[in-house]
Formats: sequence, C-alpha cells, structure tokens
Amino acid sequence: MRTSKIFSVQDNSLIISKILAWAQQFQEILWLDSNKYPQKYGNYNAILAVDAFTAIKTDYHNAFSKLEEYQTTTKDWLFGYVTYDLKNDVERLSSNNFDGLNFPDLYFFQPKKLFLFSENEVEMHYLNYVADEIESDWLDILNFDLKSNSETSNTENKKVKIKLRTTKDEYAKKVSEMLKHIERGDIYEANFCQEFYAENTKINPLETYYKLNEISKAPFATYLKIGSHYALSASPERYIQKMGNTVLSQPIKGTSKRAKTVLKDEQLIAKLNLNSKERSENIMITDLVRNDFSKFAEKGSVKVEELCKVYTFMQVHQLISTVICEVSESVSPVSIIRNTFPMGSMTGAPKISAMKIIEKLEDAKRGLYSGTIGYFKPNGNFDFNVVIRSILYNETNEYVSFSVGGAITAKSKVEEEYQECLLKAKAMKMVL
Repeated sequence: MRTSKIFSVQDNSLIISKILAWAQQFQEILWLDSNKYPQKYGNYNAILAVDAFTAIKTDYHNAFSKLEEYQTTTKDWLFGYVTYDLKNDVERLSSNNFDGLNFPDLYFFQPKKLFLFSENEVEMHYLNYVADEIESDWLDILNFDLKSNSETSNTENKKVKIKLRTTKDEYAKKVSEMLKHIERGDIYEANFCQEFYAENTKINPLETYYKLNEISKAPFATYLKIGSHYALSASPERYIQKMGNTVLSQPIKGTSKRAKTVLKDEQLIAKLNLNSKERSENIMITDLVRNDFSKFAEKGSVKVEELCKVYTFMQVHQLISTVICEVSESVSPVSIIRNTFPMGSMTGAPKISAMKIIEKLEDAKRGLYSGTIGYFKPNGNFDFNVVIRSILYNETNEYVSFSVGGAITAKSKVEEEYQECLLKAKAMKMVL
C-alpha cells in the first residue's frame, strides 16, 4: 500500500533539475519524460521512480515467466527494462556477439518512492513504511543546492574517442549479404544495426542525459540507473501500451532529415509522405504488429488507427503507424509483451528469420539497445518505449556505447542506408 500527497509547483523545469540531482543518492533510478510532446495516448508529463524495495534480475532463461510471477504477486508499480536478448526466451535463438556493456537481461524494481508529474503538480506516492519521509524529502528537493552540487561533480565530459565496431566497407558487405537473403525470399525486411563505442572512458551520466535530451526533446526520453549501469535515451518510439482493455503499438519506420527553414522542412515532409520505399518499410512492420496482436486480441478488434503518419522531432521526421486492439481481462499484461517481443520495428519480417540473420551479420550484442524500458501500474496497465537513440554506459567497465540501425528492404541502397545510420547517430555523437 502507498501513501500519496500532491504538491503544487511553479517552475517545473527547476524542480526537475533538483529532483534528478537529489535522486542520484539511490542505486535504482528510472526517469521517464515526455518532454511535453503532444501525445494522444500520454499518461503523465514525467515519472520518477527511485530506491528499490523489491526487485527481479535475471538472464533470459524463463525470464518472462519470472517477470509474470513477480508482476502478479507484487501488484504494485514496477519499473525496469527488458533487453533485446529476451528473444532467446521467446524463440530458440541465441546471442553470441561481443558485449562490452553486460547489462542483466531483465531488471524490474518496486520503488519505495514514486513521483508523477503533471503541468503544475507533483504527486508523491510512497510505500507506507517510508511515508513519514514525504514531507522531509519534498523540503530537501525544494532546498537542493544545484550550484553546490555541480561544483562537486564532474559536469564536463572529456572528449570521447568514438570507434566503429563495423567499418564502412564491412557494413556494405553485410548489407549486400542481407539483400541476397531478401532476393532468395528468406526475409523481406530486416533491421540491421551497428555499434559506436568508447573504451576506458568515464562520463557524467546525468549531464550527458541533459545534453542529449536538450537537443532531442523526445517523447520517450529516459534516464535509467541500475547500480553501475546507465541508459540515457532520447527515444521517439513507443513500443507498446495497455490502457484498460485497449492495447496499442506505434512502430516507427521511415526517416528524413530536418531542414533549416520552414519551407524546406515542409518539402521534406511531403517527400517522406510520398516515398514508396520508406512507406513500404513501415507497412511491412505494421502488418507484423497486426499479426502479433492477433495472438491475443479479441476477434475482429485489431485496427490500424494511423498508417504512415509523419511525426516531427528535433533531429528528424519519422513515419509512425498506430495499431490498436482490444483484449479480454483473462489476458495477462506480461503475456502481451511476450507475444509481441522483440518489437517488429527492430527485427524485420518474418520476425524469426530476420532475427537469425541479424545475429549472424551484426558484430555486437544488442543488449538493452532495441529492448524496452517502462513500467507496470498496480492495475496491470503498462507503457514501454523502444530503446533507440540512446547512450548506454557501464561505469565499472568504463565502456560507452550507442547503436543505430535501419530497415533493409529490396529497394535499399547501401550508401543511403549508411547515411541514414549517420543521421540517427548525430545527436549521440554530438553529446559525446
């Protein structure tokens, strides 16, 4: 059980800076920020969960069954992540590529302290046994000295030397091989990713997150700290959400750069709207999501609410589709995630064949990249993003990584795909 209290706030941005600095004392932190991006299906402006009361950490073996048991017995707010490699729990697959980050395959925690942000209010929901700390914590946050804190922390990252795990020539060879698989009919689309990384490198995670968020302002921004593991994400993509009996997914496929003038930007939007290659990428994955939903949806309830709609973000324009369905109350929340995981936008289609080919051709284990971060509510509703446009950091190993990818189809041209990867990498590279 939780005790809650609501506080009014005048300056949300100042409170956010103070509360995130205050939160650094805890081993478990998950900050989810919509950046006030206008969303039809948004729940909160932002959420902060800190300090685990209980937690589950596991590798991929029977991971979804363990998560289901944890979620159904706890019946409380749970925050955490599922790495891409839980594909190995869903299908007979493996992950044998290099891993410099070593994130646990799955981690969720029940926070002692929870903060829900709306426009002018903060709701604090504390487990009853720490409820007597609500007032004192709020005072500590209000009085937090940001200046003093910044002086005692290393706020400036030294210039990070970023390496590519896959050279441009190797990338071209691997994409060409993927195109041969498409020509043979093994797959008709696959998301091929490459890793950028830095070794023996220390960064200030919170400052890095602030810089990334400032230039991206993404609707599914995330700051995650689990011990010495960090995810600093400017994700624009929702993977899956459950609201009552309604489930929705919003796959992104199709990308265009932004222009410096309004007129040229509008021309790029129009061009993206009419781009048959980009639209076909999106439609293939939308169809895959519809197929995944049919495994658990009420008969006849799967609908495509939006198809290939252009959404604009600070770095890029994207094509996004919205697929919805209805589910019966007998369908468990975790089973919905299991039946749709990994998300089609990060695999390709057919999904299993695409994942096998991806594993063979990519040089790095994806881990948390192209996995998902989010939360369950006590009533079983949930909301999860897609971990893209994200910097991942293992503080103990001093290893920094970010990965980018794109959909390869029969119409793909190697140089264009490579340039799209560089476009998606731009924000992370700038920050580091």
